[in-house]
Amino acid sequence: MPKREKQTRGKPANLNGVLDEIIVKCENDDTPDTLTLDEILDSVGRRSYGPLLLVIGLFAISPATVVPGMTWLAAALTLIVAGQMALGSPRIWLPRKALQAQLPRDAVKSGVEKSRGVAKAVDKLLRPRLIFLSKPPFVNVVALLVIAAALITFPLGLIPFAPLAPGLAVVFFGLGMVARDGLWLALGAAAMAGAFLLAKPLIF
Repeated sequence: MPKREKQTRGKPANLNGVLDEIIVKCENDDTPDTLTLDEILDSVGRRSYGPLLLVIGLFAISPATVVPGMTWLAAALTLIVAGQMALGSPRIWLPRKALQAQLPRDAVKSGVEKSRGVAKAVDKLLRPRLIFLSKPPFVNVVALLVIAAALITFPLGLIPFAPLAPGLAVVFFGLGMVARDGLWLALGAAAMAGAFLLAKPLIF
């Protein structure tokens, strides 16, 4: 059985695992030209906060956000997911209308494959450590930081490339949650501090 097919049976444990799930969805999707955001999120599982935040974060820093409104869509989805994470909700609700945003399937596949080199490098640095940071009450602090990242994305969306900073923070938080790696959660907090410095002149 192909390696990627096996990986879809379990929860992804690293960045390449998440990318594999998306590729499997691309290759087995019924629609020939497009994928909805809903289908991409479903491919990594809708019951775990880590993979969801990671995929939304990757979407937020991808070329797809060049399309007007996509940056704010990513921020809104991040805000909704992180809000439920902060409350400890066992089931994750996402607005159906927002999830119908369509992305070109070939562009998704191309973006995933171009990310493989970076993903391999990142995965070598991922491992379970400082696991207590991925559990309550610390995970609730992480959720609040992700909420802050989503909120400052709205004003930063007015500046070209500025939303990459909070988007990158969300990616780090997602990686930390997926791999139960507290170091990456700490890196997310550091990236969040940088994003706040960027947004400070626009907020105050």
